[in-house]
Amino acid sequence: MTGPDTSYPRAIGLVVRREFLAQVRTKAYRWSVLLMSAAVVLASVIFGMVDDDGPATADVAVVGPGTTAVAEQLPVAARAAGLDVRVQTGRDPQGARAAVEAGIVDAALLRTGDGPDEVLVRESLDPQLGAALTEVVRTEALTRAVGTDSAAVLGALGESAFTVRALDPPDPQQGERVRMAWVSLLLLLTTVLGFGVYVAIGVVEEKSTRVVELLLATIRPSQLLWGKVIGIGASALLQVLVIGAVALVAGRATGLITLTDTAVAVFAATLIWSVLGYLLFSLLYAAAGSLVSRQEEVQGVTAPLMLLAMLAYGLSIGAIGDPGGTFARVAGWIPPFSAFVMPIRTAAGAATGWEIAGAAVAMLLACALVSRIAARVYTRSVLHTGSRLSWRAALRG
Repeated sequence: MTGPDTSYPRAIGLVVRREFLAQVRTKAYRWSVLLMSAAVVLASVIFGMVDDDGPATADVAVVGPGTTAVAEQLPVAARAAGLDVRVQTGRDPQGARAAVEAGIVDAALLRTGDGPDEVLVRESLDPQLGAALTEVVRTEALTRAVGTDSAAVLGALGESAFTVRALDPPDPQQGERVRMAWVSLLLLLTTVLGFGVYVAIGVVEEKSTRVVELLLATIRPSQLLWGKVIGIGASALLQVLVIGAVALVAGRATGLITLTDTAVAVFAATLIWSVLGYLLFSLLYAAAGSLVSRQEEVQGVTAPLMLLAMLAYGLSIGAIGDPGGTFARVAGWIPPFSAFVMPIRTAAGAATGWEIAGAAVAMLLACALVSRIAARVYTRSVLHTGSRLSWRAALRG
């Protein structure tokens, strides 16, 4: 076999073009993009139509003058709005605040008797409960003003308004962040599992048809490896861009997300981590594919990689629930788990700039190490036919 005489970058570019076109021209690729885009639009419409009706029941502490009247009227007014309210009395203002902080009650109405009342909530006041409180407070104010002149009645109505104070105000974009975290996670999982397997299948297909022998007559194994990984990766990135753009437009149209700096930053983070995650896994998939010679052996040789990806997926689901917790912070630094966890932490706003940069550097170093291992395995086993090679045998040569 004559030595390769094609320039290294140009040879990789030729393989990239070949692999990219081979992917995007298939009906399976086009249908997958179309169906996933349609699924994103359908999910956006469904979630956009589902209203948050708030809690079915609520506990309210009432403190101050007129407690008895409010305690009698509030459940009736709330029931008309489809809400079951249980009123608690007998607390002082400090006790009512403590009850709100502890989650014992959903809200506390602090009545002053000579000015606007105050409603304490932990995060936000449920609209139905707020409407019921407004009705009761105004009714009670009118009752006290009966028999006085019209000016006194108007004054009582003016004083009946209450202010709402949240003890732990929520992030107004929290819901949007969670939705984008889920979209990011699903896109990443699709990229890693779907296109990583394509890399392994492509390697085995070239081995089984002896095409790889013709290719390696003119280019090096490392050129073929990187061309295949980058070419299929480019088609994966195109799919992520299309589906991500559809998700942003559909989410904006249905009111699920707003095209703010947060959405743009999350989408950019998704692209970056999708590339890094795909790069690491696809190199491993290519090396794994080179160990076997038949298509029916692909599933067995790639099963450990699929389990690793699913483990990372499971860890990232846990990070959605507590993105700022110790578990998520630690997992965000460990490749390949960081490829799944860091987009979630970024979407939730729980990751600092130095954490994102540090995790990205760690992931790049992991990719560099994996690329050396994968290139070694691929080079030594891609021309092997017959029985399946083990990782140890391929590494030892």
